[in-house]
Amino acid sequence: MAPSSPAFVHAGRLSWQRARIEAFAGYLFISPWLIGFFAWTAIPMLYSIVLSVQETDLLTPAKFVGLGNYAALTADRLFWKSLGNTAYFSFFSVFLGLLGSLTLAFLMNARIPGIKLYRTIYYLPAILPAAPVALLWRMIFNPEQGIANIILKSLHLPPQGWIYSEKLAMPCLIVMSLWGIGSSLMIYLAGLQGIPKELYEAAQIDGAGWWPRVRSITLPMLSPTIFFNLIMGIIGSFQVFTASFVLTNGGPNFATLTYVLYLYNNAFRYFKFGFAAASAWVLFFIILALTAAVFRSSPAWVYYESELR
Repeated sequence: MAPSSPAFVHAGRLSWQRARIEAFAGYLFISPWLIGFFAWTAIPMLYSIVLSVQETDLLTPAKFVGLGNYAALTADRLFWKSLGNTAYFSFFSVFLGLLGSLTLAFLMNARIPGIKLYRTIYYLPAILPAAPVALLWRMIFNPEQGIANIILKSLHLPPQGWIYSEKLAMPCLIVMSLWGIGSSLMIYLAGLQGIPKELYEAAQIDGAGWWPRVRSITLPMLSPTIFFNLIMGIIGSFQVFTASFVLTNGGPNFATLTYVLYLYNNAFRYFKFGFAAASAWVLFFIILALTAAVFRSSPAWVYYESELR
């Protein structure tokens, strides 16, 4: 059939119309997500850029200040305090969270009676609302009637101030963050169960013990999962808010003032929305830089089975 024949042209037109109909149907199906993305993410992000170069409380006329809000950030003592607190929280909570969830995943991967019940028990805390969980931990760390001091007294140890102590408040928040490692646990468990059993069988035939099998098979095959949990842990830890807001409200003496709580106070307590928008964009670039650094390091330690080294 010649390309210029009427039948060929008609077939091409029908194919083009079918492609348009399929494309329209596709956009129609994803339209709820597109509407939500533009209404609640893209447009607010663009508006926050405008706010970040203005001095405004959203009630009176805005004043253009250029990079003045960013300069004021670097001169604010609480900015550096909150950033240091968040970095401290992020380092320990991510490290302990990765180590704890990976250890539990090894235990939950065992084939013993009732293992599904144990998996459910360890996962349930991860789906509980953050605010009630924070109130629960506030009761645990209560210096007068909390379970933590009751346990210390039973061991004949002196009671502690916990969240009311400037030195112990942030470690309390880090311990509380480990409450939700169940989600990482399930991801690790899926990764462990996806490792081919033939690799372990071959290693056993060669006489490899438990640790050589873990070092040479489990960890390399699980490295993409570790990479994913590391990225998500860094992003989540730098956005911690509920724990410091509900437990301590940033105290004592700003010892638990996290970056997002600092941002929240500037926006909704002091109504410095331009300053808060600038803080949000600084946080965005900090998280972006840390994520990029982890991605750049990944070729040295993340193994993908489909790639040849």
